Amino acid sequence: MSNVVAECDAGFPWLAGAMLALESCEVIHLRLAKLASGDHDAGCEAELMVNEKIDAMFEAGASLMSGASAAAVIGRYREHVAANAKRLSGAYSTADKSAQSA
Repeated sequence: MSNVVAECDAGFPWLAGAMLALESCEVIHLRLAKLASGDHDAGCEAELMVNEKIDAMFEAGASLMSGASAAAVIGRYREHVAANAKRLSGAYSTADKSAQSA
């Protein structure tokens, strides 16, 4: 019987990937709650979500093509997820709101 742990790709950031998955669950929860309201903000959130996904895909692709590691790409995704969690939870100040709209 082969050793599964020994055959794992040691170059992949497993912990960071698992943390990304867990952190993403919170953003999914917050987004679903917002989308369930069905108001104008829900439509804006849906449009923003799709635009963010497309931008992230191109950013990750460009990073990988320029030689970035999987850890760097996952780290950048985690930054995006953290920003979304902060925005969706309302955990940012009025100064942050005005800076975002500028």
